[in-house]
Parts: sequence; C-alpha cells; structure tokens
Amino acid sequence: MSKHNKKFDADQDFGGFHAGFSVLVGRPNAGKSTLTNALVGQKVAITSAKPQTTRHTIRGIVHREDAQLILVDTPGLHRPRTLLGKRLNDLVADTLSEVDAIGFCLPANEKIGPGDKYIAAQLAAVGRKPIIALVTKTDLVDRQALTEQLLAVAALGREVLGEQGWADIVPVSATDGFQVNTVADVLIGHMPPSPPLYPDGELTDEPEAVMVAELIREAALEGVRDELPHSLAVVVEEILPREGRSEDNPLLDVRVNLYVERPSQKAIIIGKAGSRLREVGTNARKGIEALLGTKIYLDLHVKVAKDWQRDPKQLVKLGF
Repeated sequence: MSKHNKKFDADQDFGGFHAGFSVLVGRPNAGKSTLTNALVGQKVAITSAKPQTTRHTIRGIVHREDAQLILVDTPGLHRPRTLLGKRLNDLVADTLSEVDAIGFCLPANEKIGPGDKYIAAQLAAVGRKPIIALVTKTDLVDRQALTEQLLAVAALGREVLGEQGWADIVPVSATDGFQVNTVADVLIGHMPPSPPLYPDGELTDEPEAVMVAELIREAALEGVRDELPHSLAVVVEEILPREGRSEDNPLLDVRVNLYVERPSQKAIIIGKAGSRLREVGTNARKGIEALLGTKIYLDLHVKVAKDWQRDPKQLVKLGF
C-alpha cells in the first residue's frame, strides 16, 4: 500500500481526485465482509456466519467519478489463542498502520462487549487515524434499540479517544442497503488527494488463486459444525488450461487440497459416500467459473495435516 507523501499531496490536487485505503475492523462476525461486498457492489470478500472465515487481506475497490476507495478486509481482531490467531492479529496491526481511515464495525443487535472494548483500545493505540464507528445490521433492530446502541457506541468512543470521540458514527445495513452509500461518502471524505490507484473497473487486486481458495473455503464451511472454521485451510495447487481444447471451448483444470487437523474433520467435509464434498464442488464451481470467466473441472482432495495451526512449518507450507 502506498504511503502518501504529504508534501507531494500539498503541491498537487490531482484535479480534485481523492484515493486511498480504508480498513473495516471489528470482532468476528460484526458484518465486515458483507459491508465490503455491498460497498463494492459485487462479491469480493467471502461471507459466512462463522467467525474467522476471512484469512486474506482482500481489497474491494469502490470507483467514483472523483474518488477511489480501496477497502482492505482483514481477519476479525480477536484475543489470540493459537499461533495462527497471533499471525492473523499481526496482519491486522500491519494493515492498520498503513491505511488512511479505519471503519470500526459494531453490530446494532448485540450489546458492546469485552471484544469490542479490546478492539477499541487497539484502535486508539494506532494514533492519529480517523476512526469511523459503523453500527452494522440495523435491519435486525427497531428504532428504539438502534438509538440506544448509537448512544452506547458514542460513549465508547469518548471512553477510548477522549472528548472528541469517533470521527463519525454511521448506522448501516448491508443487507437492505440502508446508508451503504453514506458509509462510502464518509470514508472517501477522509482520503487524501491522489490520482486513481487502480484501473477503472477493477474490483479487487487479489491473485485469482487466492479468490478461488476463498470461494471453496466458503462452500466447505456452509452448514457445518462450529469446530471446523479454524481448522480448515484451502490450497490451490494449480490452475491449468486443459490441453487439446479449442479456443472457443476452453476448460481449466483446477486442483485443490483442503487441509483439516483431524480424521474426524475429514469425514465431516467428505460426507457420507462423498456426498458433502460433491456438494462443496458444485457450489464453489459456479462462483469460480464466474470469477475466471470460463468452464472449469474442479478436482478437490481432503487431507489431514495434524495440528497445523500450532506448527510453524505447516503454517508456512499452507501460506500463512
């Protein structure tokens, strides 16, 4: 991510164009990925009701006539219990230090808890960054409950940042579109003068293999028990054009390994006589074909990598 040179900015106004990076943070399942997708208008970050489904820093790009907002979707900040958890938190800390504005997501339908306070304290320590409190999931509460939550969020801002509190507080619902554009306006208002940082029309700069892995991970997590999210890693081994196919009828071979920590988890993913793995393949294939713009043959294999989250060698091998 570019560090903006302030003197350089002062000398040029780039025709009034503004561009920069913003990050959405919050405890797991606070609505970060869903809001990213709503802002960009297309599915870029995977969404799941399970905590810790986002492993990679996926940027969604919001294009406007006079501005560009690059959204960095980080893993949920949480108190780390494993080496993987610690690496994910380090990734968030690195990201926070490099962005122009921070959006702190707090769900409207859940009271502010220790997790939110922990994150608020981490954000306060970042120093001199505008922090915008985004009260998400407003569609799940009535007006009275929303008012109470907005007051509680404002009080939290004063508690951690002093009298000035948050740079802004915006209630939003990514599900029904309420104030999604307002969130974009507010974040863009904090972006520095800059030329566009990405070509027009580009929605994410993630390598295709990472996005393919995320789509498979999302399909594999759909409807399974809570113990699986932390224990599932997806590695795309190769994406190769099938030989001997005509130009107007191409096919890509996509070979993927899914790693879990225990044989019992392998059984959950594969399902009875392979039924669940076939379903994962069918569901993921649609998204991958839309992403790559061509038909694919998806070859999925489930492997056990014992306790990979706690093993530094395995973490490196699996891309963390």
